Amino acid sequence: MHKIYIDKGSFDLTYQLPKIFYSLIISTLLKTILNKLGLYETNIISNKNRNNTKKIYSIIKIKITLFFLITYILLFSFWIYLGCFCAVYKNTQIHLLLEVSSSFGLSFIVPFFIYLIPGIFRLLSLKKKLIDLHYINLVNY
Repeated sequence: MHKIYIDKGSFDLTYQLPKIFYSLIISTLLKTILNKLGLYETNIISNKNRNNTKKIYSIIKIKITLFFLITYILLFSFWIYLGCFCAVYKNTQIHLLLEVSSSFGLSFIVPFFIYLIPGIFRLLSLKKKLIDLHYINLVNY
């Protein structure tokens, strides 16, 4: 807040960039934890051949319950925090909107490039002729 006051209300992206990256790291960590709780295919696949269906269902129920509980607690606490923040600091709502939108945009850009790299390698490997396949240790035809 003091930095915004010193800059006379101007938005300084270079000052906010480390905070945006911290936000990205924290949100990635939370997403990973929630994915571990919300996705339960590994439980089903690993115990597919066993006859422990009651155990599998109980593990899945616990994971789903924890997933929804943690998600609702986080959403409620974020909502309360933003509501209180915007009520107290009415003049900084534009800055908050800019920071949230830049962090939100960055959270879309980073996965785009992460998933673009394997796609480029796949396209390059598909364009190569069968003669060049011995560089990838594939069976020669």
